[in-house]
Amino acid sequence: MVDRWGMWDAVPDSGRRRWSLEPFESVGPLRFGMRPERVTAALEGIVRNPQRHTHAALSPDRYGTVKGESWGLGLTFYYGKEERLRGISVDALKGPQVYADGVALVGRVPSDLEQWIVDRATIRESFSELFYANLGVPGSRSLGVVIGLQRAGDRLLTRPVFLPADAMDAPVSFLPPEAWSIQ
Repeated sequence: MVDRWGMWDAVPDSGRRRWSLEPFESVGPLRFGMRPERVTAALEGIVRNPQRHTHAALSPDRYGTVKGESWGLGLTFYYGKEERLRGISVDALKGPQVYADGVALVGRVPSDLEQWIVDRATIRESFSELFYANLGVPGSRSLGVVIGLQRAGDRLLTRPVFLPADAMDAPVSFLPPEAWSIQ
């Protein structure tokens, strides 16, 4: 049954922007380490209001992060030290579709994506590839992604959180708890 307001409807892949993941470097036009102004500039031609950014004049949270959002694209940005991009979360319902090795990561059934990571680790013979973060949420060390979750009515869909290489030793402590909660 479809929610009468459509708030739980996920945009089909055909209606999403298509972005590629370059592990630890970039997600679509966004590169880890960018300043908020550069993120805004990278998104200006794509969406009308590229980013609502909480400036560092407001104090960072206890994790040292400052958050930015692009509601029009379904993205949340986490900036760290010196206001450099250190995390990107993609909304499961309306965010761009991000591909890694030809596989779509956004808005998927979580168990299907988890199985893909397991199969990928087996093929690569990399036993440290798969890890589990908060409450058993899977992640991939070689892709720099934690497969967060988001509600879509009475279902859960994947809401990936992409991270730079220096986050992989302790991904959960790298960003504030809200990055890992079910949205």
